[in-house]
Amino acid sequence: MPELPEVEALAAFLTEHLVGREVERVLPLAVSVLKTYDPPLTDLEGRTVLQVRRHGKFLDVVTDGPHLVFHLARAGWLRWRDPLPDTPPRPGKGPLALRVRLAGPGGDGFDLTEAGTQKRLAVYCVRDVAEVPGIARLGPDPLAPEFTLEVFAGLLRDERRQLKGVLRDQSVIAGIGNAYSDEILHAARMSPFKLAASLTEEETAALYTALGATLRDALERSRGTAAGELKAEKKSGLRVHGRTGQPCPVCGDTIREVSYRDSSLQYCPTCQTGGKPLADRRLSRLLK
Repeated sequence: MPELPEVEALAAFLTEHLVGREVERVLPLAVSVLKTYDPPLTDLEGRTVLQVRRHGKFLDVVTDGPHLVFHLARAGWLRWRDPLPDTPPRPGKGPLALRVRLAGPGGDGFDLTEAGTQKRLAVYCVRDVAEVPGIARLGPDPLAPEFTLEVFAGLLRDERRQLKGVLRDQSVIAGIGNAYSDEILHAARMSPFKLAASLTEEETAALYTALGATLRDALERSRGTAAGELKAEKKSGLRVHGRTGQPCPVCGDTIREVSYRDSSLQYCPTCQTGGKPLADRRLSRLLK
C-alpha cells in the first residue's frame, strides 16, 4: 500500500506531468471504483489541471472545475502511459479501474489499476475535497510545520490503544500505514503493543523524532523517482517491515512477525521488546 512518502512522490510526479494540461477523457472501467455521481466524471473533460495535492494518502488533481480525488488503498497503483493505447479498454477486464487521457498530440495519460479480489481503490469527483469522507476525517499531517512535539504529545495523552494502532489511525495522524508504523517503532525502539498513553515525556520525544526522521528519509529516497519505480524503492528502504526471518540491521536478531486476519506487523525483539517475542494472535488461536 502506498503511504505518505510514496503518495507525496506521486503528487510531485503528477504535478510535473499534468499541471497546465487539459483533460480529454476520464473513463471508469470498474463498477466499484467511483464513489460519487454529482458532478459526473464528464465534468472533468475539457478542464485544465491547476495543481496536484496530497491529503494523507489521498491524491487530489485540482482542475479549473471539479477535483479528481483518489485513494489507491492496499492494491491500487497509478501507471503513467506515454502514449496510452489507441484501442479502447474493455470494462471489467483485468486490473484496470480508471483511465485518464490528456488532450494533445502525445496521447499520454495515466491508468489506475487494482490487483486482487478486494476492490478498495476509490475515486471521487467533487467540487470541494471536504466532500470526500476520508479527507474530512483526517488528522494532522506529520510533515506539516505545525505538527510539533506538543501537538503530537497531545494526540497521545489520552490514547488507551497500542502504539501500532494509533500510528495507523488516519483520524489521529494522516498518511502513516502498516509499513511505516513498523519502521517508526523500530527506529524508536518501542514495542508495537505499548500503550500510547503510557509513554513518558522522553519516550514521546523519541517517538516524535523517529516518526519525522523515518518519513523524511523515505520521502527523500522517493524524490524524483518515476511512478513505476516507487514500489521497489519503498521496499528497498524498509528495515523491518516485510522482512520476517531476516536479521535486524541494527542488532542482528531475527525479525519476528505478529499476524492478524488481513495484515501483519514486523519487529525486532532485541531492539523493541527487551528480547521477548510478542504473542502471535493467529498462532495462539490455532493452538487452542
